[in-house]
Amino acid sequence: MNIDAARKPVGRLASEIAKILLGKDAATYAPHRTAATRVVVTRTDQMVFTGRKMAQKVWRRHSGYHGGLKALPAAKLMARDSRRVLQRAVKGMLPKNRLLKPRLKQLTLYRNGG
Repeated sequence: MNIDAARKPVGRLASEIAKILLGKDAATYAPHRTAATRVVVTRTDQMVFTGRKMAQKVWRRHSGYHGGLKALPAAKLMARDSRRVLQRAVKGMLPKNRLLKPRLKQLTLYRNGG
């Protein structure tokens, strides 16, 4: 399935993709299997954040050491690689089990037309 990400909000796009990767849109849905559908998303450079999220959204992780908090603003990640923004959003909407990696492998992202 091909999806054009141009001028679409990141969250709405990610929830649509997650639903397809789970297989909830198919009549043959089974929670213990990955869906047979592959998702190709083009023009991720033209995705948008609603409101002030581009300036305010920050992904954080901690190394475990004192002062080891790493922060990655959405604007910086979007400028570096917009595909990773969408991949993080989709990954957060999928169940965290042994099918997570196989489901994410069915997702292909392209910055431009592809």
